[in-house]
Amino acid sequence: MQQTPHSSQSRSLSSSTHPDVANNPPKQQPLQQVYSEIPRSRPLTPLLDRVDAPDDLKSLSQEQLIQLADELRLYLLYSAGQSGGHFGANLGVVELTIALHYLLNAPDDQLVWDVGHQAYAHKVLTGRRDQLGTIRAKDGLTAFPERAESAYDTFGVGHSSTAISAGLGMSLALRHLGKPHKVACVVGDGAMTGGMAFEAMNDAVQQNADLLVILNDNDMSISCSIGGFSRHLAMLWESGYQVDITATGKPRLRHRPDMQAHDRRMRHHQQRDVPQVADNLFKAIGFTYFGPFDGHNLPELLRVLSLAKQVSGPVLVHIYTTKGKGFAPAEVDPVGYHAIGKLAPETAANDPAAAEPKAALPVKKKFAQVFGEFICDKASLDTDLLAITPAMEEGSGMTEFARTFPERFFDVAIAEQHAVTLAGGMATQGVKPIVAIYSTFLQRGYDQLIHDVALQDLDVMFAIDRAGLVGEDGATHAGVFDFSFLRCIPNIIIAAPKDENECYQLLNTCYEHPGCSAVRYPRGTGTGAAIVKPAACYEVGRAVVESVQGSAQAKTKLAVLAFGTMVTTAEQAAAALLSAHTDCQITVVNMRWVKPIDAQLLSELLAQGITHIATLEEHVIMGGAGSAVNEYLLSLPQPKTLPVLLNMGIPDRFIAHGSHAEQLADCELDVAGVSAQLTAFIQ
Repeated sequence: MQQTPHSSQSRSLSSSTHPDVANNPPKQQPLQQVYSEIPRSRPLTPLLDRVDAPDDLKSLSQEQLIQLADELRLYLLYSAGQSGGHFGANLGVVELTIALHYLLNAPDDQLVWDVGHQAYAHKVLTGRRDQLGTIRAKDGLTAFPERAESAYDTFGVGHSSTAISAGLGMSLALRHLGKPHKVACVVGDGAMTGGMAFEAMNDAVQQNADLLVILNDNDMSISCSIGGFSRHLAMLWESGYQVDITATGKPRLRHRPDMQAHDRRMRHHQQRDVPQVADNLFKAIGFTYFGPFDGHNLPELLRVLSLAKQVSGPVLVHIYTTKGKGFAPAEVDPVGYHAIGKLAPETAANDPAAAEPKAALPVKKKFAQVFGEFICDKASLDTDLLAITPAMEEGSGMTEFARTFPERFFDVAIAEQHAVTLAGGMATQGVKPIVAIYSTFLQRGYDQLIHDVALQDLDVMFAIDRAGLVGEDGATHAGVFDFSFLRCIPNIIIAAPKDENECYQLLNTCYEHPGCSAVRYPRGTGTGAAIVKPAACYEVGRAVVESVQGSAQAKTKLAVLAFGTMVTTAEQAAAALLSAHTDCQITVVNMRWVKPIDAQLLSELLAQGITHIATLEEHVIMGGAGSAVNEYLLSLPQPKTLPVLLNMGIPDRFIAHGSHAEQLADCELDVAGVSAQLTAFIQ
């Protein structure tokens, strides 16, 4: 059965298709180089060194483009070793990136990358080759496409499933302006599990928009797929057939040429799948579908995309690629090589210092590990515990839980809205769902949090990871708004632990709380605090005085109210302040709860004659935890003499990428910055 093209007729292809790739039959892709080590010195890349903009690709032959792919892949390996960063996804789209920039006329033609962690090759080919080593570093290139960084970065990304919506908006605007430029969107199979992608596809068909979507499918194994959509993609690949594109842009069904002779038995066994290849989900929505094609066969990519970009209406080209392509360890372990750190410096063999045994440092647990340990412990005691994550099993520390309690683990793919409402539905039946989610991604399920959980006062707990600044991933992934958007919602309590042990205990406290609750903790490790078991239940809304330093007779009495992991910073800053200002008493409070705020303790501090109150949080100042303190103090009966107030937190701007320490320093939230703020405050 052949697929018919979209209702908009295909335009003539001969006048606007590159003759070198459209009119010649596809060539067999030569074997690419496979590397097993990351080079420590800058490799020789003579062709790549000639490419300063996409136009420089136009004069290269197919053979040169294939050589360029090998050089680009090797350069990406070298650069990743120098700077760290996203790894496997970038190696997997080298050929696709070259093909797109060879065929499109960027920046007039618009190329949109979904998520954007696979755009390093794009950055290299668009004039940023020699800057790639600065990626994710302070004042260097961003980890994702960013409009302010380059005219070739058409849309700022970082979150998943946005590219088709953005690309559709560009296409409709170009149509309105009468401009003939093409819009192409690169979307991964994971991003296609997000509902926003399907909302955009539905609208693209309704608008009959000229839009080219390239589906980069790098997970063809049914056993590892999540959900019906992933199984559908796997079926399209495993059938052994493809919907090819003819020289006139028409679809035609054929055996996929990369299937070997020994696969014929499998194809015969799967004849029932052949109609589904032609009549697939994308065609059912209304897209013209071509694929699947080998995304590492550059001549084939050039042929297919050269023809597909000339077809009118919404078109989807399905390609399959391998994460970590060309680097043997990453091909075997794509999850482990999703991102890597910098290569450790080499140590000279004759360096006597290197031969000396190093004292073992105490092992500090990541907060995600603390959460993973808690849910496993709690699930062994409570059979009603169910755990949900939107495609963040490893990042949220849930791997052991998923292995031990597979029937109670629900990975819903990249569908944050669904994850929240799913938990609400579970809670109506008397079980206790925990939603493990990054702070930046909870923003995507905000309406569901209000309408489907809190409004109905359902018993759901949110374990919110990656709270605060997140270092090199930058502003798109920073979790700095959650206090603000959570604490204004009725029927929710919000905890902010200072260390690993308090995180464990507050997770337990919120789990036992009969209602909507949230525990908010950062990326990375804690202070090394030992976890005390069995778990306790803390009093909800009760803060803890950590220390009182200085003279009780001091004229200046300062209370520093610290939230979450800023407690340690507050204590260190207080000690530094007291060493220079002896005529001061400083009380450091671990507030522990953002909602409810500890009104009783605040009243006690006022009764003790506190003259200055400073709040400290790794969160935006506007609407944050400090604002909750302000609101309480302003609610007290008047007239009343109130202490002088200072709110310390993240200023009203997006914080650029860099190390976490550099970001804190930029916001004056490191020890030196907090000490300086407090010094100026009490003078």
